[in-house]
Amino acid sequence: MHAIIVSAPGGPEALEYVERPDPVPGDGEVVVDVAASGVNFIDIYHRSGAYPLPLPTPIGSEGAGTVAAVGAGVRDVAVGDTVAWANVLGSYADKAVVPAHRVVPVPDGVSAEVAAATMLQGMTAHYLTHSTHEVKEGDQVLVHAGAGGMGQLLIQLAKLRGAKVYTTVSTSEKEKLAREAGADEVLRYDDFAEALRGKIDVVYDGVGKSTFDGGLEALRPRGLMALYGAASGPVPPFDPQTLNKQGSLFLTRPTLVHYIADRQELLQRASDLFGWITEGRLAINISHRYPLAEARQAHEDLAARRTTGKLLLIP
Repeated sequence: MHAIIVSAPGGPEALEYVERPDPVPGDGEVVVDVAASGVNFIDIYHRSGAYPLPLPTPIGSEGAGTVAAVGAGVRDVAVGDTVAWANVLGSYADKAVVPAHRVVPVPDGVSAEVAAATMLQGMTAHYLTHSTHEVKEGDQVLVHAGAGGMGQLLIQLAKLRGAKVYTTVSTSEKEKLAREAGADEVLRYDDFAEALRGKIDVVYDGVGKSTFDGGLEALRPRGLMALYGAASGPVPPFDPQTLNKQGSLFLTRPTLVHYIADRQELLQRASDLFGWITEGRLAINISHRYPLAEARQAHEDLAARRTTGKLLLIP
């Protein structure tokens, strides 16, 4: 089998396309023939060392495919099942070893590619709009980077819950994508804070450094900043007194692992997403597919924000 590994932190050149022995499942594990692997900013953080891992390490956190073998003690997953997963390292590969309790069944009507494109970003959008801040009818929501894979999902899920959604983009082309996802108003990054000052209930910010201060300005008193990523770089240290001065604001830095730690919660989030997809209420925009061996190019394109929608690696 072939896989992508990282032996030392670095840029896209740190991604190594290597040949490895075919894996054998251990107790409680399954081996999956990978149909597609999702490409996400967390993979860039793992590759660069921003999120340190023991090295050398396999990389890739999300995928879907067909179960090829099951280990001892596995009861709810069988050979031939189509499954998907998120937050499991080693997903950039022809074959992945996944704990059985971390896979979710993919229903008929949802392709493996769509499932792979849904898991990490889809469940992140789900917990942000349903748990971190339970979006309600009439809420004023700001989604940064509305043309990206996460942005398009956040817009759609916030609209499903009855919110008015504002979003930021950098170009007219990206504005069109954000509007197609359902955004009510689309702004540019240089003027969003002034346009929205004091009116937003919740800001969903995966951009980080370049949008953080403006996002706080956009919030109403007692509004919530959900900082879930840092595509433009990490937010510098700041004085918590700022939250007081700007209206007793709330700030959280959530991550998916804490919102799917319980298997029932994992299954419920995935089931909701797949159900909305099959009902035609949620669209998954797969914008680019790369051969597994071209993982470096995928990382370069994602980091440079040259893409919109979801990126997949295809073994």
